[in-house]
Amino acid sequence: MTIKVLVVDDSALIRQILSEIIKSEPDMTLVGAAPDAFVAKKLVLEKAPDVITLDIEMPKVDGLRFLEVLMNAKPTPVVMISTLTEKGADATLRSLELGAIDFVAKPKIGVAQGMADYHEMIVEKIRTAARSKVKKRNPTKSAAVKTVSYSGTEKVIAIGASTGGTEAIKEVLSTFPANAPATVITQHMPAGYTSTFAKRLDAVCQMQVKEAKGGERLLPGQAYLAPGDKHMEIERSGADYRIRLSDGPRVSGHKPSVDVLFTSLCRSAGSNAIGVLLTGMGSDGAMGLLELRNAGSETFCQDEASCIVFGMPKVAIEKGAAKSVVSLEDMGSVVMNAVEKLDAGSRL
Repeated sequence: MTIKVLVVDDSALIRQILSEIIKSEPDMTLVGAAPDAFVAKKLVLEKAPDVITLDIEMPKVDGLRFLEVLMNAKPTPVVMISTLTEKGADATLRSLELGAIDFVAKPKIGVAQGMADYHEMIVEKIRTAARSKVKKRNPTKSAAVKTVSYSGTEKVIAIGASTGGTEAIKEVLSTFPANAPATVITQHMPAGYTSTFAKRLDAVCQMQVKEAKGGERLLPGQAYLAPGDKHMEIERSGADYRIRLSDGPRVSGHKPSVDVLFTSLCRSAGSNAIGVLLTGMGSDGAMGLLELRNAGSETFCQDEASCIVFGMPKVAIEKGAAKSVVSLEDMGSVVMNAVEKLDAGSRL
């Protein structure tokens, strides 16, 4: 099946580069290149694209407003084209809240060459978006927080996600109470975006959420997000668990890698860990989750019906890594139930 793609960008250069990339792919067809939201609206109605690449910063009507109207009127998979700045990161995360599937960050310098170098990444994101599930946006409901009687430092929750994961992580984490076990998170995201993502999570969660810096002692009530350009591992340090950041090669195609996080937690915490694998393309996290299950950990995968992209959880389920397959809506309460069922125990 040929993927019909519409490019929306006020930069003639970016429109040309993206158009050439799309035309070079045998499974894609360029149905239009719009310089603004008004032309884009007309082309959406005439061409019914399967995927739209959308610039955030446009004159007249910006990308976020166009996206909001699109998702209410004619939900369509969208890949945002954003700028790698703090303001751009915040707008990008807002676009994911509004229903965009993924994003591509424009290079700060050498935009033309940089975008051309991103050829494979761009077409992969377009293909993923074409296979994703887009639903009409509904008003956000306040998450019900599951209280727990648990107290201690021996348990650790680990969450991994990719495409569609920013909203999935927010939905799960916002149900955790302030005294939840220390939680470590790896979300596939470029450097420059994770600090903003952590701040946005912190604003809506009872737990304190921060981007990991390395060396932190894991504490209850704290959630730590892997930075976008480092692997995050959990190590034993005497009676503590501590975070170690490393700048090694990509693992399972990614840095940060969910497999790296899960495998390290398997070594350091064993059955005191709880592993959660959410929506995402590819297979990162599947092997690590299997190692956690084999070590006696509780392991959960998001179900197909609630995933934006049923890739990583699907592979993990097929490998037998998931003890339970759970809807996104129920994941937070199910994980907290698992926390209460675990023995008080000790890792010492």
